Amino acid sequence: MWAAFATTICFALSGVCAHRIAKVLGGVRANFFRILLATILLAAYAHLFGEGWSGGAFGWFFLSGIAGFGLGDVAFYEALPRIGSRLSVLLVHCLAAPFAATVEWFWLGTPLTSLKILFALVTLAGVVVALAPSGHLEISRRTFWIGTVCGVIAGVGQGLGVVLSRKGYAVVEMAGHSISPLTASYQRILGGLLIAMVVWYFFSLRGSREKNSPLKGEAWPWLLAGTLAGPVLGVGCYQLALMHHSAGEVLPVVALTPLVIVPLAQWVEGERPTKRSLLGGVIAVAGVVGLAWSASHPAGS
Repeated sequence: MWAAFATTICFALSGVCAHRIAKVLGGVRANFFRILLATILLAAYAHLFGEGWSGGAFGWFFLSGIAGFGLGDVAFYEALPRIGSRLSVLLVHCLAAPFAATVEWFWLGTPLTSLKILFALVTLAGVVVALAPSGHLEISRRTFWIGTVCGVIAGVGQGLGVVLSRKGYAVVEMAGHSISPLTASYQRILGGLLIAMVVWYFFSLRGSREKNSPLKGEAWPWLLAGTLAGPVLGVGCYQLALMHHSAGEVLPVVALTPLVIVPLAQWVEGERPTKRSLLGGVIAVAGVVGLAWSASHPAGS
C-alpha cells in the first residue's frame, strides 16, 4: 500500500501548489496549463522509455482520463468557489471511495471483505469529522446546490476514473501485455486534456471573467511543482497502487489527502488546524493502518 500513501502525499503537495497557481491564472486556465504540461512530460517518458499508445487498453485508460482528469477535475474546480474547499473535498473523497468500490464490486467482481469495508468506513468517518463545516455557509440556496451537485459529479468522476483504470489493467493482463504506471497515466491524461481544452474554449466563447494574466515568473515554479506532484508522480503512484489493490482499498487511503494538507497549509498559508481536524486525523489514520494490514493479511481479513 506504499504507493497509495505516496499518492496521498503527492496530491497534498499538488493541492497547495494548485491553490497558489489558481490565484494567478484562475481555475479553468490553471487546470488547463497543469494538464497540458503534464501531458508533455508524460508523453516524453511514455514514447521514449514506456509503451507509448500500446498496452492493449488505450481506450479504457483514455475513458478513465475523461472521467477523472476531465469531468472530475472540471466539476471540482467549479465546486470550490461556490461551497468552499472543505465541503468540496469532503464530497469528492467521501463519494469517490464507496462509488468506485460498489461499481467495481458489481462490474469487475472484486468484492470487499467485511473487515476491509469496516476499515474503509472508519477512514472516511475520520475525514468527515476533520473536514465537515461547523457552521452554515453564507451563500444562497442556488449557489449551495449548484456547488453541491458539482462536488457530487467530481466525486463520481474520480471514482469512475479509478474503476475504468482497474478495467484497463485487467484487459492488459488478459491480453498478456504489460504497461508501466506512468504510461497508463499518459494514456489517461490524453482524455483529460481533451476535456480541459473543450472547457477552456467554452469559457473563452462565453467571455469568462477568469484572470487572463500571462504565465509570469512567479507562476512557473508553482505550476511545475504542482504538475510534477499531481498529474505526473501523484497519478503515477495512483496507477501503481491500482495495479495491485482494489479501488475500495486504494481510495480510502487517498482520502487522507485533505488531512495531509493541514500541516502544509499551516506552513505555507499560516492556517492553524482545529482540535476537530486533529481528532479526525487520528481516526482516519487508524482506519488506514487497519486497511493496510487487512490488505497484506488476506487470511486474517
